[in-house]
Amino acid sequence: MSMQLKMSDELRPAALHWLTEPVPAGKVAGVSEMARRWAAGSMTLDTEAVLSTENAVPGRPAKPELVPPASLKRRSMATVEGRAVMIHALAHIEFNAINLALDAVWRFAGMPTQFYTDWLHVAAEEAYHYTLLVGHLQSLGYAYGDFPAHNGLWEIADRTRDDVLARIALIPRTMEARGLDVSPGLRDKLAQAGDRDAAAILEIILRDEIGHVRIGNHWYGWLCGQRNLNPLDTYEQLALAYKAPALRGPFNIEARLAAGFTEAELDALTLNPPRATGYDQ
Repeated sequence: MSMQLKMSDELRPAALHWLTEPVPAGKVAGVSEMARRWAAGSMTLDTEAVLSTENAVPGRPAKPELVPPASLKRRSMATVEGRAVMIHALAHIEFNAINLALDAVWRFAGMPTQFYTDWLHVAAEEAYHYTLLVGHLQSLGYAYGDFPAHNGLWEIADRTRDDVLARIALIPRTMEARGLDVSPGLRDKLAQAGDRDAAAILEIILRDEIGHVRIGNHWYGWLCGQRNLNPLDTYEQLALAYKAPALRGPFNIEARLAAGFTEAELDALTLNPPRATGYDQ
């Protein structure tokens, strides 16, 4: 193991370190090592420490070029390049998802120990997803950074940086939950195009993302309970206050139920969708 991976024995500063790491392979290796060490009990945790950084958050490579979402062109998955563009977009989402989970670990003080354990677990699984997608992208003759991407996911994260409740409401329960809706369709399109390896990766991601959204739902409920807030009303208020774009169906009701959304929340979503969005490619 290189010395570079031994930056801190304290969980939250280590998460901040790997968040600011710009090289994707280095970030993935660091997250994997941090998760291993935390599981082995060889790291400490100060839940009350208030951390800060002068480094860029998140660290990212020079490529992909980040452009407005409207400038990204849709391409047919009937071609290798078209499928590569889709896999690249998914890899970019997973790279951002690593950063989002690490950001939750270092940024928000005063939460229970399980909160930090949960988001480290999410970061490690997102790193695994990213590795699978980049490996498949390479098998198609391309690399992460070969196509432009957008920064919409992190922009909402940045807007919610000062309130853990808003962050949990609008990232795992909204943006990532949107992945539950769109992943089955993407999986099926890739399979129909003959790319069964990519479809199998999407199946793994969908399975794991149900767990990630479930974690978000758990902590959203916990935070609402701590603040004596009505979860339904609060969610609509947060979506409006933080200017989350509008959600649209169809919704994957089965996956959302498995991820811990209540019947009342799903009724509100389908009958009167709140101002929130997700993984638009």
